[in-house]
Amino acid sequence: MKLARLTRTTAACIAVLAAMTANASVVITGTRVIYPASEREVTVKLNNDGKVPALVQTWIDDGDESVDAQKRAMPFSLTPPVFRLDPDKGQTLRLAYTHNPLPDDRESVYWLNVLEIPPRAKAEDARNVLQMAFRSRIKIFYRPAGLQGDANDAPRSVTWMLAPSKDGKHVVVRADNPTPYNVNVAKASVTVSGKAYDSQGGMIPPRGSHEFVLDGLHGTPSTLTPIRYETVNDYGAIVPAVYPPDSK
Repeated sequence: MKLARLTRTTAACIAVLAAMTANASVVITGTRVIYPASEREVTVKLNNDGKVPALVQTWIDDGDESVDAQKRAMPFSLTPPVFRLDPDKGQTLRLAYTHNPLPDDRESVYWLNVLEIPPRAKAEDARNVLQMAFRSRIKIFYRPAGLQGDANDAPRSVTWMLAPSKDGKHVVVRADNPTPYNVNVAKASVTVSGKAYDSQGGMIPPRGSHEFVLDGLHGTPSTLTPIRYETVNDYGAIVPAVYPPDSK
């Protein structure tokens, strides 16, 4: 009797683990949305690469997840907001700027959210299956007309420096961005005594700065230490670089 209960429990755990390691079936084409101000609308393609239909909900937020985006007016309309997506089928989302005022001297950033809700499990399977909804998010970059320079060249204008963190417990890489474009950083790193110290990724806002914490590094190295970093361009490609540019 105990063996039978143990077998049932093990089977249930395996089912739960299998569900937890599952991946989203609804996939967004592309890693970011670039919205030029001159366009009436832009489109985003979704595909269902799974074997079952999915209910999909879409919405836009400004990055502040502490407030319900559905209760705030966003400067974009997005259609359709809810739909069914069958296996091996696609759906085009239409994104249109509503002309609510946005800065015209720099990019603005919003987020596109895609929530995939799987179909309800059959009654006989429901006890041993953990159903999970998957949410995917990608950035929307609203790009006003007439901005100086090119977005893909913006990382070359960023200046970098090493400094202690405000609490003195870590070392950070401070990046200053003088351009009107957002600069997406996959990571920044330095090598000290043959060991590499990496930071998490982040985004340097237009005409702003961002500090990247170098995990595990506690003493500020020489100011001559080269800073290596990777940025993400408009096409989603990783572009490696080093600062100062003439460093090896």
